Amino acid sequence: MYGRSRTNRSDNKQIRFKCTLQNTIADVLRSRGWYEVKEDSGEWDFYWADVGWMKEVFDHCYMEEHMRLNHFRNHYELTRKNLMAKNLKRLKKLIEREHGKLEGTKCDFFPTTFELPSDYHIFVEEFKRSPNSTWIMKPIAKSQGKGIFLFRKLKDITDWRKEDSWRIDGTRDDREPVENYVVQKYIDNPYLIGGRKFDIRCYVLVTSYIPLKVWLYRSGFARMSNSRYSSDSIEDTYVHLTNVAIQKTAPDYDPEKGCKWSLVQLRTYLLAKHGPEAIETLFRSMDDIFVKSLQSVQKIMINDKHCFELYGYDVLIDETLKPWLLEINASPSLSASNQQDYDLKFKLLHDVLTTIDMEGRLTGKEKTIGGFDLMWNDGPVHCDELTMEGVQLPHYTTNTALGCFNDRENNLKKLMRSYSATNTK
Repeated sequence: MYGRSRTNRSDNKQIRFKCTLQNTIADVLRSRGWYEVKEDSGEWDFYWADVGWMKEVFDHCYMEEHMRLNHFRNHYELTRKNLMAKNLKRLKKLIEREHGKLEGTKCDFFPTTFELPSDYHIFVEEFKRSPNSTWIMKPIAKSQGKGIFLFRKLKDITDWRKEDSWRIDGTRDDREPVENYVVQKYIDNPYLIGGRKFDIRCYVLVTSYIPLKVWLYRSGFARMSNSRYSSDSIEDTYVHLTNVAIQKTAPDYDPEKGCKWSLVQLRTYLLAKHGPEAIETLFRSMDDIFVKSLQSVQKIMINDKHCFELYGYDVLIDETLKPWLLEINASPSLSASNQQDYDLKFKLLHDVLTTIDMEGRLTGKEKTIGGFDLMWNDGPVHCDELTMEGVQLPHYTTNTALGCFNDRENNLKKLMRSYSATNTK
């Protein structure tokens, strides 16, 4: 068990919280000196709920002005794999119609995607146009790599062939329907480090959809595969899937070393290999992915002033330094694989709660809160000054610093000093 000591708040009003998880987020909530309300009783001010609660209870729950909750009602529009693809395709068509096909290419950051079995025949046409391609199948509503497999032959997915449920003789086919999957063209030219594939986990906090207000966390990590990459062995999940839940079952997995690099390590490595201009372009492209994906659901997301969402974005870089959006998680794992992982998630969640500002300490004009940088506030946010260490200052002016030095403690101290000074006037 990884942990930290608890601290107590001296504020007059104690915030009451409920939490369905007993991992890092519970530790963070308790460390702030808030009062914990038991799951089945009591009134609360802040609730870290699971998505099941949102589905079953939210619509029947009265919420007072100050109460806050960690999901939007229809968060799944962005985080279910089939709906994410549908919404991104719609955004691309809208941009092409209004601004032309060239502008629409800026949405080409997710792989060619179809939903099965409903899009089976359309998929087959695309499959035949690229006979030597590798494809990847993913269940639409599962996580941690469950149910994922790669294939190169149609015979491997015959269960998803869409057929009429009535036979020629007029009797109904009573076979169990297959689980819905998305099928995507597999990115078979990933950028490799030490011969191994990796993807990047980034954290994005949305505090409002109307207007859209987005915060990007500076820290995150790259998840490495435990085995050297080869496009020949498509059955080997240790080669192709970087999920920690998969990799930790490898025979030679070391839980203390893990298979992770911090984003600072990754950015520093890439800068040394490719220079600042190429890496600035890469990270600007990732910023575009975060914003455009959120814009794709902005008009259909049920905005509620009580709600916020911490998304876990999974991005893969190919050998040309092009970033690809793999998926977005509404419930990114908050369990720690080792002490370093725990420290990252503890600080992340502490900064989420500071940004949500249940205590009413902030002015609302902040551009940086702890490790979070405000990247979009009904339009792009430009930086005044970026604090970085060991990394050349970038030329761009957008208020993001993904993978740069996270000077969160000094920032938090400044915010608290400002709050104290205002409060004593």
